Amino acid sequence: MNFLLSWVHWTLALLLYLHHAKWSQAAPTTEGEQKTHEVIKFMDVYQRSYCRPIETLVDIFQEYPDEIEYIFKPSCVPLMRCAGCCNDEALECVPTSESNITMQIMRIKPHQSQHIGEMSFLQHSRCECRPKKDRTKPEKKSVRGKGKGQKRKRKKSRFKSWSVHCEPCSERRKHLFVQDPQTCKCSCKNTDSRCKARQLELNERTCRCDKPRR
Repeated sequence: MNFLLSWVHWTLALLLYLHHAKWSQAAPTTEGEQKTHEVIKFMDVYQRSYCRPIETLVDIFQEYPDEIEYIFKPSCVPLMRCAGCCNDEALECVPTSESNITMQIMRIKPHQSQHIGEMSFLQHSRCECRPKKDRTKPEKKSVRGKGKGQKRKRKKSRFKSWSVHCEPCSERRKHLFVQDPQTCKCSCKNTDSRCKARQLELNERTCRCDKPRR
């Protein structure tokens, strides 16, 4: 009797083990279990992040800011442009050799026509790290004088005070704005009708065609 109970016990244990092993093999493994933890070597990171031509998606309107009456398909194109890091903060990644590439782009004029035409774009073929250009204008030294020269200087300064210095409409997308040099007023190159033709609405703050808010 004891032998029979022992045999039944071991048989059930074997069946449970086989059942568990079958489900363990059938269960899908996660991506983390399939791949070991990969560490990218320093030299690979350095070479891939250093200043070099790299494929970048560029907005066509950025290259052709005046052709706002068209809708382009696709709206951006892959171009080789200089990007990456330099060893010194005083250096910047700049192109030293450039070339043009021609692509076929669909131009759409809302409610009028559409056609596929050729458009030329600038590509960077070689890059180097070079000193950053000083964009600050040097201050002019004032010349002290007496008599007529001093009077002319005062007249010039009075005239200069009437000139209007306009702040840019936007630092990032200047090509989307038009600015009146007299009043400094900014207006959008895009129009509400052009945005509606694309089933979008004009964002007057950014001058872009955005999706309608619900």
